[in-house]
Amino acid sequence: MRIAIIKLSALGDIVHAMVVLQFIKKAHPDARIDWVVEEAFVQILQNNPHIDTILPLNLKSIKKHKRNLLSEIKKVKTYAKNNYDVIIDAQGLLKSAIVAKLIASKTSVIVGFDKHSIRESIASWFYDTKIDIAYEANVIIRNTTLTAKTLSINLSVQDILDKEPFLYTDSTFEQKDSILFVVGASKANKIYPKEKFLEVANALNEKVIVVWGNETEREVALWLQEHGERIEIAPKGDLEALKALIGSAKLVIGGDTGPAHIAWAMNIPSITLFGNTPALRNSFATPINQTIQSNTGVNALKLDKTDFSIESIQVDDIVNLSKKILSY
Repeated sequence: MRIAIIKLSALGDIVHAMVVLQFIKKAHPDARIDWVVEEAFVQILQNNPHIDTILPLNLKSIKKHKRNLLSEIKKVKTYAKNNYDVIIDAQGLLKSAIVAKLIASKTSVIVGFDKHSIRESIASWFYDTKIDIAYEANVIIRNTTLTAKTLSINLSVQDILDKEPFLYTDSTFEQKDSILFVVGASKANKIYPKEKFLEVANALNEKVIVVWGNETEREVALWLQEHGERIEIAPKGDLEALKALIGSAKLVIGGDTGPAHIAWAMNIPSITLFGNTPALRNSFATPINQTIQSNTGVNALKLDKTDFSIESIQVDDIVNLSKKILSY
């Protein structure tokens, strides 16, 4: 059986979707699995023994350069030569559904969420098989349910809790002597204040490494390094380096963003801070992967862009939970 999974972006969403790979291989060891993804996120998929081929696209470039549309369509159509038996659109957007249709052969079965279960309901028109699961349901449960129903896999919550780490890197990492701070996020209201990060670092009195991905985050990291006695700034790196860095940490603390979800995927202890996004939907708690949600009410179907309640999360709550996890 040849399977194509389409999950184009973003980093955390791709990570959440990748958990299904190990369960597919356990149930269908001879299956060939390809993954269609935006070029910027190829490295997060690399070195995974359950993925046979990574199929990159650069659809985001079309927004700036309309002339790229034809070249991207041409690229997608070359993937259709793989003659997939099953195509799973785990993205649920119009663009991902179109990609699914373009890579399908006459015998391919395209599977996705039904029109009540996705952000862009028009996408469901492109699917042969449509799976019904509430949009506001936990994202990991959504991804695993979509795949399990498609491929007739028996999969329980306990199976997910007992998952094997599923992000891989060429680098070796054994030293676990530092706590990682993730100080940035894609949206400002997912970012915890640098002053409170500093208080957490001082209270824990542990070696801290601050990861960053752009100049604004680098400035925050430098500020923390300047004001903290045991705080270091991570070197600039790519996703491969980020996986290695997280793999060497004894605890990762950050907002609802990709690096925090990478820690969960690698079975590295973590605390993810949630403000205007719902922890129950966007994470999967384990004894070593915990969340702290601000006291504001969150509607998963209509996020409040003006909600900066992540800033109200108490330093003591983070410190106490960190100590609990580190002693686990």
